[in-house]
Amino acid sequence: MPVKSVPIQHTSVHFRLLQQYLFLLKRYPIITKSVTRSDVLHVATGGFLRCSQLSLLFHCFVCYRLFITGPVSHCFYQLMEALIPTTDPHCIIKRLLLDRLIFAPGFLLIFYFVMNILEVRTSQNGKLKGSFWTALKMNWKVWTPFQFVNINFVPVQFRVLFANMVALFWYAYLASVRK
Repeated sequence: MPVKSVPIQHTSVHFRLLQQYLFLLKRYPIITKSVTRSDVLHVATGGFLRCSQLSLLFHCFVCYRLFITGPVSHCFYQLMEALIPTTDPHCIIKRLLLDRLIFAPGFLLIFYFVMNILEVRTSQNGKLKGSFWTALKMNWKVWTPFQFVNINFVPVQFRVLFANMVALFWYAYLASVRK
């Protein structure tokens, strides 16, 4: 007599959330990564930015992460896998250099450009040059070890999620530099 298969009823909430995340990641990768990026920012910095009377900045950050950071990060990591496969000699160094010397400065410029548009600011070239260079140097200091681990050892489908954890603190820093 065959035994009836019964799903496990007592799985933890964390396990069910992980299963749901993996399902959504497989089915809707860009949307899932975009929403995850903006939700993590919303939860982590919402109190800080609201207390500081910076609600416009807070909403700009959420929009930026939802519509730009998630899709661009997803596409960049996919492209990196295609351009520099793990079989390539010196792929670890090549990936890190691509990320740090090409992607990071370009992505930071996009950040400043979009945030100025979202905040409806006029051109402030002098302030932009000073804060951009400061932010880029700090980006290289802060992100390089994390990106080394991320682009070389984290599976490609989890790279945006891994970067989210570091980005919690990074966007708080950028908000303080841009003031």
